[in-house]
Amino acid sequence: MTAFDYDLFVIGGGSGGVRAARTSSGTHGAKVALAEEFRMGGTCVIRGCVPKKLMVYASEYPGMVEQARSYGWDATIGGFDWTAFRTKLEAELTRLENAYRGGLTGAGVTIFDSRAVVVDPHTVRLADGSTHSAKHILIATGGAPFVPDIPGRDLAITSNEIFQMAALPARVLVVGGGYIASEFACILNGLGCKVAQYYRGAQILRGFDDEARGHVAQSMRENGVDIHCGTDVMRLEHTSDGIKAVATDGSDRIFDAVLYATGRTPNSKGLGLEDLGVKLGRSAEIIVDGYSQTGVPSIFAVGDVTDRINLTPVAIREGHAFADTIFGGQRRSVDHSLFASAVFTQPEIGTIGLSEEAARDQEPIEVYATAFRPMQSAFAGQSDRVLMKLIVSQASRKILGCHIVAPGAGEMIQMAAIAITMGATKEQFDATIAVHPTMAEELVTMRSPVRTG
Repeated sequence: MTAFDYDLFVIGGGSGGVRAARTSSGTHGAKVALAEEFRMGGTCVIRGCVPKKLMVYASEYPGMVEQARSYGWDATIGGFDWTAFRTKLEAELTRLENAYRGGLTGAGVTIFDSRAVVVDPHTVRLADGSTHSAKHILIATGGAPFVPDIPGRDLAITSNEIFQMAALPARVLVVGGGYIASEFACILNGLGCKVAQYYRGAQILRGFDDEARGHVAQSMRENGVDIHCGTDVMRLEHTSDGIKAVATDGSDRIFDAVLYATGRTPNSKGLGLEDLGVKLGRSAEIIVDGYSQTGVPSIFAVGDVTDRINLTPVAIREGHAFADTIFGGQRRSVDHSLFASAVFTQPEIGTIGLSEEAARDQEPIEVYATAFRPMQSAFAGQSDRVLMKLIVSQASRKILGCHIVAPGAGEMIQMAAIAITMGATKEQFDATIAVHPTMAEELVTMRSPVRTG
């Protein structure tokens, strides 16, 4: 019988890899090692969800102060101290990184602060040349921002670098129309930057419900984000006044910073996987089955490197399911068909299930929707509106999709997701007594469909 150094060797210290390592070792008693070449915590903790959400909070305070004046407060706000915020942000990320490390070591996981590559189906080599054998190898290396190969691409920054900016730029171009681009356009606008957003498609937030994303785009424009759809950047040029962006619509404008958020690519290259027969997809994603296993039986992959559902809670669930399956005697897979998510634009989007367009392609539906001025904004004389929308199967009466555009939509959708995941019907929503006065009560008071299809 072959003796291995470890039962499991994890490459990547992000959310999925850490959960797999901790559960395999701490819960199931496996001997586990983990290698991470950068900082423990991965994209979410170090350069994604956590610092981004803290920036969202920071960017909302000017609007809160403006609204406070409408409620009778003699409120003013001074300038934003980016250096002070960034210093405190870095301290918080360091705290979280140490918590991740502590969780791993507390569970008995051996940590290597090193890049690792796969030598053969049971061997990993670290940057110092040392090798370690393992019965199972788990790839959890996440993804990286993609910047197209255009002239001047080196002048652009990505979401990886935005948290380390020495100073806030006065004029910013955000290139991209996905949730990362749209979130940062709102954040920077709220922090006082003059923001333009270029997106080559017809409308931002492709893949989300059309009505919901249209609602967000209109609100962003009303709040000052200069959105240009059908527009892409041809080249970037360094000038004495800043960075010139030459666009496909014939314009050229000067910016102090250009942020690219045009998608992410899986971190699968250079790991030695292809030489072993591990299959990669068109976008370099690692191809796995429902149990996160590759075509090489001892090698598995979870999280963004598989490009299934690129969300932190999904990676965590995949990592936990892997550990339970391999070391816990419980054969568990993750259902990727139904999941809730939030986009932290201003206003936020909370969504679960099918868009109206996707549901209509699937079966006959009813659409219940309402848009209104929430009480807090209406009293302040502000024009912003929220959207509540339910997509209902005509046959089963189940809620196929729920879409909320409102302040706090991320918090609301989490609660709605519990009921919808359990298979709630429209009639069960209707039978729920409303909490008044709230925005969310509209989810249980819409009685007549606005359209069918």
